[in-house]
Amino acid sequence: MSIDCIETGTFAPLTAASAQAEKLHVVSWNIARGSRIEEITEFLIRANADLILLQESDCNSRRTAYRNIAKELAQKLGMNYAFGAEFQELGQGSPSSPAYHGQATLSRWPLSQPRVIRFRRQSKFWHPHWWIPPLAAFQRRIGGRMALITNLAIGGRSLIVYNLHLESRNSDELRFGQFAELLNDTRRYGFDVVVVLAGDFNFDIAAARGKTFLQDAGFENPFASLAMPTILSGASRHGRAIDWILIRGAVPRSFQVHNSIRASDHYPLSLTLQFS
Repeated sequence: MSIDCIETGTFAPLTAASAQAEKLHVVSWNIARGSRIEEITEFLIRANADLILLQESDCNSRRTAYRNIAKELAQKLGMNYAFGAEFQELGQGSPSSPAYHGQATLSRWPLSQPRVIRFRRQSKFWHPHWWIPPLAAFQRRIGGRMALITNLAIGGRSLIVYNLHLESRNSDELRFGQFAELLNDTRRYGFDVVVVLAGDFNFDIAAARGKTFLQDAGFENPFASLAMPTILSGASRHGRAIDWILIRGAVPRSFQVHNSIRASDHYPLSLTLQFS
């Protein structure tokens, strides 16, 4: 594994490769490294999702007992997976055994053509410096915010999946710039292609400027109508809506923020896609 590699694995039954579906159940969730993996697994089993997009998934990190969270979840759920490293966590591994965290996409159907967009605009907050020791408390990192893109083949139907994590530091202007890069990339696919774009945006895209961005790119944001926070309130922050699932080319149904689930500092989001 390296910062530029994409790890993949196949744990779904081979019969799923040719299965047809008129609906697709989707979950997106920032799992906060996967520290509470038992509770995370329990929810995901109950959710019985067909497509799962996870952000902040650890791989070989001291804080999560050197587990490969994405692979372990895929094995337990009987799903295929792709994992892209967002950062190498300098305080969580060693030079001979580096630690990473990033995005993981899990699917009951085959995943293909995985690729990463590492945003051109990045915060310098996480950079290592000679005067800052590479200890876990200082979160020094190599890499940068990115999106993991995969193609999902459901029988004879193709779906494009963007699993993203925008910057938590700096301003909304930086996040808008990163978001614009993603929307521009989606234009390579025709509006007849179903696209799911989901993850931790770290800002409220339901505001006026975000709505304009989405309308121009042909996306629908069903969660804007819920007006519900997607992160827990705490001593240092108020609950806000910063996680989203955006849809193009299909009809979103039964969308929900699961605010009773406390296995992370983010709530899981789910919806059902109805193919036309």
